[in-house]
Amino acid sequence: MRVIAGEWRGRKLLAPRNDATRPTADRTRETLFSMLTSRLGSFEGLYVADLFAGSGALGIEALSRGAEQCLFAEQDREALDALRKNLAALGAGPRADVRAGSVLALGRALRTFDLLLIDAPYATGAGSVALDKLARLGWIAPDSWISIETGERESVEIAGFEIDAERRVGKAKLTLLRPL
Repeated sequence: MRVIAGEWRGRKLLAPRNDATRPTADRTRETLFSMLTSRLGSFEGLYVADLFAGSGALGIEALSRGAEQCLFAEQDREALDALRKNLAALGAGPRADVRAGSVLALGRALRTFDLLLIDAPYATGAGSVALDKLARLGWIAPDSWISIETGERESVEIAGFEIDAERRVGKAKLTLLRPL
């Protein structure tokens, strides 16, 4: 696994050794960030949340491309270890806020986020449940972008959000959402 573009382009990322997390494949990340770049133009100055972060590859990619800050939420101990090592190796610590625990345990937001990257375990519906809860807790602004990665056959339907785009990449499906 490597950072695709930006300041840390080509740098290797550690992945947890256990099966508790499923790292987003490089090709899937490349497709996602291509979709986001065509809509956002730039990541400069964005506040990003990488939820169900695993190794942090999605949030690190956003930071590498110029995001101002990224909040990473992960509950698996081995994934947190890999995430923290990745941030330290890149010197990204000052721009990262790591939350050890369930995404569903996150409380009211201190600020809204420009981009939420949600990569929950497939076939659980946890990504949709998390987005619904976080919307009620003030994490979403009217102009926020949300990406949810699911299995290729899963559907994403969340009250108060509209689907901007969907792409299938291998066994994954990427869904970009906007608040209504």
